[in-house]
Amino acid sequence: MRLNIQKTILYLILFISMILTIGPFYWMLVGATNISGDVLSIPPKFIPGTHLLENFRNLTNEINIFRSLLNSTIVTVIYTILGGFVSAAAGYAFAKFNFKGDNFLFSVILLSMMVPYQALVIPQFELFANMNLLNSFTSVILPQIAYPFAIFLMRQNMQSIPDSLLEAARIDGCGELKIFFKIVLPTSVPSIAAVSIFLFTHQWNNFLWPLITLSSKDMYTLPVALATLAGMENVDYGMLMLGATISVLPIFIAFLFFQKFFISGMLGGSVKE
Repeated sequence: MRLNIQKTILYLILFISMILTIGPFYWMLVGATNISGDVLSIPPKFIPGTHLLENFRNLTNEINIFRSLLNSTIVTVIYTILGGFVSAAAGYAFAKFNFKGDNFLFSVILLSMMVPYQALVIPQFELFANMNLLNSFTSVILPQIAYPFAIFLMRQNMQSIPDSLLEAARIDGCGELKIFFKIVLPTSVPSIAAVSIFLFTHQWNNFLWPLITLSSKDMYTLPVALATLAGMENVDYGMLMLGATISVLPIFIAFLFFQKFFISGMLGGSVKE
């Protein structure tokens, strides 16, 4: 009897948590199909409406949604690939090589996560202005390409790779680059997938730096383009909800694609032999 009560309470807590988690997304989806007045109506409407196409036409009239989607896709995919490679290489170096100052350098990388990003914006802007790289995809991709948390996660996972495996490869005549590409990367696929989700989400949702560095509407990423809708005198919330829905879908798709690797990648370095 006591066990059944505990299970009931547990399921009730999980159900409430699910509602609190899924509720805002469902409300956003419903809002994307309703007119602006219905989105903010009291009591709120939880039944999909019939104004999806109208909201989409209004959205395409206000911003170049397809261009913004393309810009975000290009920037995010390139950043995820380069950031994942840099994180894997740095994590491997910190995990399997002993060099002077390695612990100090790794500590500096961890401490950099405590620095507010807003404090770096001005010097970062001056740097790219001096390099004539403002208003370009390069200026959006290069900052934080060596993401501290990604390096930390890759290091923790790569510490679980047996040293004997690497030594055997060296004895067989493999160079360090061949070991990295043929042994380390294939065995680190789950952790690389987990890191890729973090990097993809970070760059896809990146707003402050693209807002500062991009001055042309044709170069706007999706978050920056959607922010211009909120600055309108009369905000069409149905159109805004549709834009938010479009911006969230790629993150869901990326997570669904990598989800089978995600948990194993997060826990890959938690147990050592």
